Amino acid sequence: MQKIIRIAVVLTTCLLVGYLSGMVTRESITTWYPTIVKPTFNPPNWIFAPVWSILYIMMGVSGGMVWNRFEQDSENVKKAFTFFIIQLALNAAWTVIFFYFHNPFLALIEIILLWLLIFETYTQFKKIDKTAGMLLLPYLAWVSFAMVLNGSIWWLNR
Repeated sequence: MQKIIRIAVVLTTCLLVGYLSGMVTRESITTWYPTIVKPTFNPPNWIFAPVWSILYIMMGVSGGMVWNRFEQDSENVKKAFTFFIIQLALNAAWTVIFFYFHNPFLALIEIILLWLLIFETYTQFKKIDKTAGMLLLPYLAWVSFAMVLNGSIWWLNR
């Protein structure tokens, strides 16, 4: 498979996860979310879609870059991709837990696990391709912020 096709496959997968997560969020963002207490540092709603779009693109490119190293380092790529897939699933699960089930506490527990898996994915990717690893750092930073935001929302609404 050509390198561009691998990147395109992972990129499309990440954007699809983002799109489906957005669909889960849409209803709650106009019904439940406005009714809960949020901290003063809560960003405006419009910021989330462009930030997540950029992050999903960076994740997809990063994942594709690692997949492109399969022939040279198959065992490490398999291990790294396992973490990548798990963190991507956890990413989607957080949206369902927080926005569909309206459960900030369970979402907080889940996002801590998500952060750990993103960090491990970054660590594994960095061993295979330094640039691929670096592409995950903004994602790790944003999820760090989201974890603090999630924790604050839970605390303010308990």
